[in-house]
Amino acid sequence: MSQVNPNPGILLYTRVKKSPFYYGSRRHGVALYSVYNHHYHPRHYGDPFAEYWQLLEGVTLWDVGGAERQVEITGPDAFAFTNLLTPRNLARCEVGQCKYAFITSAEGGIINDPVLLRLGENHFWLSLADTDVLLWAKGVAYQSGLEVEITEPDVGPIQIQGPKSRQVMTDLFGPHILELGYYRLARRELDGMQLVISRTGYSGELGYELYLLNASRDGLRLWDTVLEAGRPHDLSPTGPCHIRRIEAGILAHGCDMTISENPYEVGYGYRWMVELDQDQDFIGRQALRTIRDHGVGRKLVGVEIGGERLGAYSDGSMPDFFPVLRGGTTIGQVTSACYSPRLDKNIGYAMIPVEHSENGTDLTVQRPEEAVQAVVVDRVFVKPEKAEQHVSSTGEPS
Repeated sequence: MSQVNPNPGILLYTRVKKSPFYYGSRRHGVALYSVYNHHYHPRHYGDPFAEYWQLLEGVTLWDVGGAERQVEITGPDAFAFTNLLTPRNLARCEVGQCKYAFITSAEGGIINDPVLLRLGENHFWLSLADTDVLLWAKGVAYQSGLEVEITEPDVGPIQIQGPKSRQVMTDLFGPHILELGYYRLARRELDGMQLVISRTGYSGELGYELYLLNASRDGLRLWDTVLEAGRPHDLSPTGPCHIRRIEAGILAHGCDMTISENPYEVGYGYRWMVELDQDQDFIGRQALRTIRDHGVGRKLVGVEIGGERLGAYSDGSMPDFFPVLRGGTTIGQVTSACYSPRLDKNIGYAMIPVEHSENGTDLTVQRPEEAVQAVVVDRVFVKPEKAEQHVSSTGEPS
């Protein structure tokens, strides 16, 4: 009689790509990989709850060199073309600044939600979530009449996240690196390695991203250099912490939002995220204007979920969406959820009809083992004491 293998593993072979830091991060005992942007992506190294506390109290190093692929857009029309891809008004994005942005379809769906880096007047990087924006951008450019070059450069990022990231960055780059503003970038050289550094991250904590140029050549050297600098500060390689990002109200593309959802449904319909009245046109503008005017029928909300403790989300404990019921009828689904140690609660997000989205609304969530009570709450479960030192739930200040 056949049985389900709860941990079937992941095949290591040549068809799935490897980060420039892959062989460095493997040395630390990666316990679980997923595949993200066609690359192996370390999810945790054995205990995601210990990694959570390390992020909150110390400093962590993340191999995101395969997950966060870059789309580079250059050429005389790079500004006009990049603005065509996103509802954000890039006239408000200075050279040296970063923006959290949506890439939208003609129907207003969220194709991707990258961090956009403006390195020059006509030089942009899109630091991607998990969809093929390189192919989308090339398709949009074809016969557009715009003079642009769209490539995937040899760039690999790592993230240094946590309150002690300040000390590690100072030891690597000197005290002036602490002058780098929130959602700003700077170019640096480190032992002959060329880097773009941004004060950004996916953690809800103080952190930095180091974008390494010539990453296929220098990846392991940068990894070891950061490890050595972090040794006095007890730096640990970890995976991106989904417990902390859920606490912070940070969404994940592919579960909390996809091409089937629009910015208004997921709570990002801010005027500065979807700037309908800007001079330049963008893909999805008319559809998003219609959605704004008519309203949405469903909404992504925060939920507290009853029952036994959930896992860390990134540990295989939530292999599928949880149905959400009201009065015995399925009305939506929990998109991602986890147990928060410091809140001592199961928390997550649910996509449900707007008529059930008010805080305090009682729901039922069908977990695999049982049906449990749930309640709608504010989607930002833990608000930072000093927002300027953290990545906010909306990615940046307006």
